[in-house]
Amino acid sequence: MGKVTGFKEYAREAAPYRDPATRIRDFDEIYTPHADERLQTQGARCMDCGVPFCQSDDGCPVYNLIPEWNDLVYRGRWREALDRLHRTNNFPEVTGRVCPAPCEGSCVLGIADPPVTIKNIEMAIADRGFDEGWVRANAPSARTGKSVAVVGSGPAGLAAAAQLNSAGHRVTVYERDDRIGGLLMYGIPNMKLDKRVVERRVSLLREEGVEFVTNANVADGGGGSLDVRQLRRRFDALLLSTGATRARDLPVGGRELPGIHFAMEYLTDSIQAGLGDHPPRIPAAGLDVVVIGGGDTGTDCIGTSLRQSCRRLINFELLPRPPAERAPDNPWPAWPLIFRVEYGHEESIAHLGHDPRVYAISAESFFAGPDGKVAGVRTLDVTFHGGRLRKIPGSQREWSADLVLLSMGFVGPEHAPAEPLGIEYDEQSNYAAEFGSYATNVDGVFAAGDCRRGQSLVVWAIREGREAAREIDRWLMGETRLP
Repeated sequence: MGKVTGFKEYAREAAPYRDPATRIRDFDEIYTPHADERLQTQGARCMDCGVPFCQSDDGCPVYNLIPEWNDLVYRGRWREALDRLHRTNNFPEVTGRVCPAPCEGSCVLGIADPPVTIKNIEMAIADRGFDEGWVRANAPSARTGKSVAVVGSGPAGLAAAAQLNSAGHRVTVYERDDRIGGLLMYGIPNMKLDKRVVERRVSLLREEGVEFVTNANVADGGGGSLDVRQLRRRFDALLLSTGATRARDLPVGGRELPGIHFAMEYLTDSIQAGLGDHPPRIPAAGLDVVVIGGGDTGTDCIGTSLRQSCRRLINFELLPRPPAERAPDNPWPAWPLIFRVEYGHEESIAHLGHDPRVYAISAESFFAGPDGKVAGVRTLDVTFHGGRLRKIPGSQREWSADLVLLSMGFVGPEHAPAEPLGIEYDEQSNYAAEFGSYATNVDGVFAAGDCRRGQSLVVWAIREGREAAREIDRWLMGETRLP
């Protein structure tokens, strides 16, 4: 634990973001430099809670040793804190930036007071490790002679590759995009996760012996793709970690109009433009932007649109506005379903003078302007009774929109890498593989991450990648020492 009476003496003080009026002028990360004194004080708030729910099933999916490294930071023992952090998490510099921190939602201190700033402390430990040169490539001392192909280089695939490589197997990661990282590279904008952070970790994995193949579309071998069946024959085991990339659509009138895009299409375009690949192909400059759907992806669309100098910005949310405090049916230690102002909302308030979110509203159709492109959205207000959505008659409104971004989540993985192998699917169209074993119905083929469990968090993908690596190692060797 931290200081014995720290949770009584110190208030929660989260690390501030950069000033919103300044940060929307660039795509640099929104975070401010780490302040050691504040972080040590926040570490001191970690109490001797007996049962640390931050490490429970309601807390951190990778079971981070949170009380241990909170205490070590409080005592100024940063190198040991980094060692503890790396025991359970391959990429703490990523989760410290992008994870919504379910650990904080289940922090025991949070029952009566604001929880410990666990996420800030995690990010600071990881960043300090790189700054001090403590994070270095650590190649295995011996090789097993076994080989594994990993299809998909998102957090699940990278975590599995790191673990399997550490066990001595030869690992090759196949990625259909031109850069490694999957969601980390092309799904999360720079202001939340600088691509140099991703590339730095990938470089370490490469030094450790992991091989990466980009522009590799793994499918049935047709149209220039790599035949997944040949990969299975070539390697001793195969892991599918392709993510859940099929976006949920909005099949209403006018959906086909130019100017309506999936959120990931828009974010990927912006990220590629920022990396110098091409000018923005879906620019928001000077346009009225409507983002349909919330969550992290919706917020990222808001932040990106503001940085591209949109003229107006509205964000539709189908559900009603969450309460300020936990509702009776949302008790601790479950994730608190409460109203939050995320970085993009804060930026909209500072720049446009309003929170962009409009709650309990349903987009019913799109309409075109004289140029044939989308010009607006027609909506109806909605209400919920007994958990059922009802549209309110006579509540129709029209909203100007030159650019519409659909951010309504994902419905499952693409099946092209799985179909040639005869992989079975579950009821949600995910690759069927039992949680814990990760084995599909095809011998030697495993699945992990969002393609197996459905759309989820980066930290869950890391956990599944690590656990799948353990099971693959056991399948290859008859036993495993991977954690």
